[in-house]
Amino acid sequence: MRFGFLFPPHVTRWQIVQEAERLGYHRVWVGDSQMLYSDCYVTLALAAANSHRIHVGTGITTPGTRLAPVTACAIATINRLAPGRTFMGIGTGHTAMRLMGQLPASIAELRDCIRVVRGLLDGDAVEFSHKGRTHEIRFMHDDPTYLNLEDRIPLYVAANGPKALGVVGRLGDGWITAGGLIPSIVSQQFAQITLAARVVGRTLPSDFLACNNVTACVLRRGEKLTSDRVIQLAGPIVTTNLHFAFEVWEQSGRNNELIPPFLRNIWDEFVVHVNEHGSPQAPRFQKLHAKHGTSLQAEERRFVTRETIQGSCLVGEPDEMVAQIGELQRAGLTELSLMPPAGSEYEVLRDFSRLIMPHFKDAP
Repeated sequence: MRFGFLFPPHVTRWQIVQEAERLGYHRVWVGDSQMLYSDCYVTLALAAANSHRIHVGTGITTPGTRLAPVTACAIATINRLAPGRTFMGIGTGHTAMRLMGQLPASIAELRDCIRVVRGLLDGDAVEFSHKGRTHEIRFMHDDPTYLNLEDRIPLYVAANGPKALGVVGRLGDGWITAGGLIPSIVSQQFAQITLAARVVGRTLPSDFLACNNVTACVLRRGEKLTSDRVIQLAGPIVTTNLHFAFEVWEQSGRNNELIPPFLRNIWDEFVVHVNEHGSPQAPRFQKLHAKHGTSLQAEERRFVTRETIQGSCLVGEPDEMVAQIGELQRAGLTELSLMPPAGSEYEVLRDFSRLIMPHFKDAP
């Protein structure tokens, strides 16, 4: 089992990557959400140029915000700064797209973007279509110092639903998920990925990544799930899960079967809360995703309950957390990536590295 962390990019706070490297973390995922954070590739360049061991990459980018050749060039440029330790996480782009008033990319768009990016990074010529025009393209550089295409960049695909899991199995070098802390669900999803790979005659490589992005909080003596520090650490991801679940639920025609079990007790109250923001739609989605994953909106604190924390986060005494991570590892996960709220990164990363990570041997 390896450990990493997801960093909402802040261009003046990239030094946290150096601290994570010092503490023994294997990977840093830098978010790509242009309406929320600093540009991910600027932040990645600073992190890559000022680190030596830790792996750096997007967590995650999406087809909807950049043309595939632009994305390929950007990540290959980072690979020039961090040769052999650069990766790319990609998905349909829930928040990055919704905060522009758009829907996430379709599965077909995701597949095509991966096809183009993978081919270009492999040094191939690929067919690329844009605005109804299709041409064969390739990187034109004769000077290899512009980009690094020699050290292969793995592409990790974010997926929770069956169609996206199929893309992972067919095209991905690894799988990124969020939440999903129930081992049986992890096993089921991993089985779907394996089956999708088998259908196209593919065997998943031995170094295939299966990573869960999760907020973690090691309880201190006397703390409970309802303690203020725990609520402040867990609250941003609890409410982010709520926002995501609401968008999926509404887009599905309000199919109640899609409401996660740990959110059902507070669901009706949350729907009333969202509807209070009224119309037009744009101000509502901006309010819904404010402070996304970084801090807790005061008016949403009431939705951070014992049940929603347990369903969204990895929280407990050290021995409890070690046991839970062991179960997830046996279910197929190979890596956990921590998502600390803004301002708490050093505290969370240090607690976890001191109290949890020593119990797990780093994978070769």
